[in-house]
Amino acid sequence: QVQLVESGGGLVQAGGSLRLSCAASGTIFSINVMAWYRQAPGKQRELVAHITSFDSTYYRDSVKGRFTISRDNAKNTVYLQMSSLKPEDTAVYYCNANIMQTKYGSGWFDYWGQGTQVTVSS
Repeated sequence: QVQLVESGGGLVQAGGSLRLSCAASGTIFSINVMAWYRQAPGKQRELVAHITSFDSTYYRDSVKGRFTISRDNAKNTVYLQMSSLKPEDTAVYYCNANIMQTKYGSGWFDYWGQGTQVTVSS
């Protein structure tokens, strides 16, 4: 089994910073892409940023220059450093990882964390 556990959410004033962490545990052979999504009330879940196993990154336009995604492969952990936060960043943030559990035959599957609330007050 695989579990993704997020931490680091909370309440912050506009202009502040937060750092989210997501650790994958369980039977893991390899992790491909790791990503952060968010879902605000009444809105669809959207991709915030992702990072490949080669450290290639993608950011949605609204967070470019403010958010930084990184990963520690030795710890199977992905981070999201969020700076200059805005009220529109308020959402539940979810971690996602594309994981192969065993070297032969298991294939790649997407796993999700339980979500962590980020609230930015104006």
